[in-house]
Amino acid sequence: MSASRSDQGKEAPYYYVPADSAHPVRASASALLTLLGAALWLNGSQTGHWMFLVGIFCFLFVIYRWFSDAIRESEQGLNSRRVDHSYRWAMGWFIFSEVMFFAAFFGALWYARSVTTPWLGDFDHQRLLWPGFTGTWPNFGPGGAIAPFETMGPLWLPTINTALLLTSGLTLTLSHHAVRAAQRGKAIFWLAVTVILGFTFVACQAYEYFHAYADLNLRFDSGIYGALFYMLTGFHGFHVILGASILTVILFRMIRGHFTADNHFGFEGAAWYWHFVDVVWLGLYFFVYWF
Repeated sequence: MSASRSDQGKEAPYYYVPADSAHPVRASASALLTLLGAALWLNGSQTGHWMFLVGIFCFLFVIYRWFSDAIRESEQGLNSRRVDHSYRWAMGWFIFSEVMFFAAFFGALWYARSVTTPWLGDFDHQRLLWPGFTGTWPNFGPGGAIAPFETMGPLWLPTINTALLLTSGLTLTLSHHAVRAAQRGKAIFWLAVTVILGFTFVACQAYEYFHAYADLNLRFDSGIYGALFYMLTGFHGFHVILGASILTVILFRMIRGHFTADNHFGFEGAAWYWHFVDVVWLGLYFFVYWF
């Protein structure tokens, strides 16, 4: 997703339509192989994990070829201003879909904690359904059926991760301003710092998960609290990995001189996504770790 650095291409009075491509079919076949391998793997098949790995490799290869073609079209000046607007609308709607995705999980957290748990803990439900169930958050199920665990507090790893992501948002903004000022060296430096901070966040979260499993006995099957904790933080961590990987590609493109002060939507689209990841983490930090 990049506007052309060619002024002639950007002002082209036509809407560029790429030639027929086999990339969508190949990507779909790779995704199907990946999901089939994952299903077989979870059901104990000996070939499942190999199919999963082959599918992942094929999918990444297809994406690499597909994105390479899109970048080459941009650098050849084929993208008009109309195409640039289409990219911006597409990225905006994609981020909106991601907002709705996380809103569903935040809604599940609120409903489980503020509605379902007190409701199941009232007198009628204790007497009729689950004797011994206490309407506290988190809970250990009726009669303590769930293995005891400790909750993950905000100190210190989540707070350190919050500082890392907020700082990365600042360094990315500095890089963006440098791009718009045609200061390529500064833009590369601050973008590289952003990528390092992003992957450092991932490393800290991996250690946090190890600590949760080994020291707190907090697992995915630790009731609704454990499930929501790992679903929310895990999906966010996946988005951080994806965002940092996208920024890494943008960094290499910037080093190769693909962006100018006037045409750099590839950078801007990645920056929008990264700032969205930052905002989601702030919600996680307060509603999962503090409350």
